[in-house]
Amino acid sequence: MKPKTEIILINISGDDKPGVTTALTEVLARYDAFILDIGQADIHHTLSLGILFKTDETKSGDILKDLLFKAYELDVNIRFSPISEEEYTSWVGLQGKNRYIITILGRCITARQIGEVTRIVAEQGLNIDAIQRLTGRIPLDETVRSPKSCIELSVRGTPKDRVAMQSAFMQLSSNLGIDISLQEDGIYRRCRRLICFDMDSTLIETEVIDELAMRAGVGDEVKAITESAMRGEIDFCESFTRRVSLLKGLDESVMKEIAESLPVTEGVDRLMQVLKRAGFKIAILSGGFTYFGNYLKQRYGIDYVYANELEIVDGKLTGRYVGDIVDGRRKAELLKLIAQVENVNIAQTIAVGDGANDLPMLSTAGLGIAYHAKPKVKQNASQSISTIGLDGVLYFIGFKDSFISETK
Repeated sequence: MKPKTEIILINISGDDKPGVTTALTEVLARYDAFILDIGQADIHHTLSLGILFKTDETKSGDILKDLLFKAYELDVNIRFSPISEEEYTSWVGLQGKNRYIITILGRCITARQIGEVTRIVAEQGLNIDAIQRLTGRIPLDETVRSPKSCIELSVRGTPKDRVAMQSAFMQLSSNLGIDISLQEDGIYRRCRRLICFDMDSTLIETEVIDELAMRAGVGDEVKAITESAMRGEIDFCESFTRRVSLLKGLDESVMKEIAESLPVTEGVDRLMQVLKRAGFKIAILSGGFTYFGNYLKQRYGIDYVYANELEIVDGKLTGRYVGDIVDGRRKAELLKLIAQVENVNIAQTIAVGDGANDLPMLSTAGLGIAYHAKPKVKQNASQSISTIGLDGVLYFIGFKDSFISETK
């Protein structure tokens, strides 16, 4: 008669030291125990190790005895929990459940913020499988570290109401000053290959057309039109034509002066370095101007720039533009075109922007991120970053600071 199988979960805790996992698994190997699952975490040199194994009931007593002796030798705590076949089968069945990644991002993450996020997770009937910190370890003197914190939660299950869950996260983000990303986990999340950026107020902390307008003496008038367009109150093409017409007569040398002093957004240098090392294709899809997009292209090795071309005659801006306007619809078309050229599945694409004219490409991309965006844009985008610099994008796609440091 075949011996009955026993399933046992062992939990080990104590000071982390080399050889603990080796010593314990050697005991299991000696009795031909079969490991069903294993997981380990280390927080401040404190080990938490779990091993789920099955064995014949004729061997289980000797295994547990030897594990207890070995734990005593290693000076670690060990706890045993028997698992029924029904419990194990139910646990295995959870593999078919959806998995989501929740990313919490901010200058500083507090216990209250984590508690509120996990409360919503529990209310939606989801189970947290794992929690990990993506940003580096926090020194006691926080002034010596980069002012950003990120925690990633891996959760499993089917939300009772995903729309309501997303809405609750958005409200929490607004109330507690954090960014919360909710993404389905899958193959495409782990292999993004193309990222497309808006330029003005995304890669750079200004609207270039406003800078040109100030030099032309029509700054207030153009800025008012710009803000109205970005809020989605007037058509982008109409606003663009009106604003460009006001630049008539401006000397083209002004463009060089502005380009050389562009205020680059916080985190862009770090973000571009990591993306290039990781093999991403990078594009600028902008309702601004190609002159400034090409300047950033040279600076960061960007692969594609699509923006608007100002008409210049005898060294002066004519108040007209050349070619078609790159508006919201065109941005989405260009994203799909570049993905096709690069043989990238649309699910592997990322789009980042701040204005209403970015919404079409944000909704088209596999991951659309509203960056320090206007309220209308945040409400309609699935993800947003409002608390830290543009390198926050790296955490939304799963990069850890330890990985990022390897790209330097």
